[in-house]
Amino acid sequence: MSKSLKRVLRALQDAGCASQPVEVGHATTARMAADLVGCSVDQIAKSIIFRGDMSGEAVLFITAGGNQVNADRAATLAGEPLGKADATLIRAQTGFAIGGVSPVGHLTPPRAFLDPRLMEFETVWAAAGTPRHVFSIAPVDLQRISGAQTGAFTD
Repeated sequence: MSKSLKRVLRALQDAGCASQPVEVGHATTARMAADLVGCSVDQIAKSIIFRGDMSGEAVLFITAGGNQVNADRAATLAGEPLGKADATLIRAQTGFAIGGVSPVGHLTPPRAFLDPRLMEFETVWAAAGTPRHVFSIAPVDLQRISGAQTGAFTD
């Protein structure tokens, strides 16, 4: 088991969540992930990372799979202009590689924001630290564990 996957599992266990990451195969889109787990595309909780232009830190936006982050709305929520986060920043702050960024289990938890659309479901699915592993979780638990603030940042 990879270090990244172990961190996610530990974060879930430490938070009292019984969810176990499962290997589903490599998914490069939310649609692919939804097809692999058998849910709607909006039940996929995508972890989108931006770089705060003033802070230089990663800022996490957890969004429903069918939604796109609106950069202007996201910057307003973050309280600073946002730019593209490169692989080095993402790896250094979260401990995850692009394609497997989990919303939980970060080396240094980023400021996080949650798409309210995710709260409409009983269960959502998120990356578990690798491009091949996901875990299911109640959105309220995802918000609690990630420390995300709900906000309108999508189109």
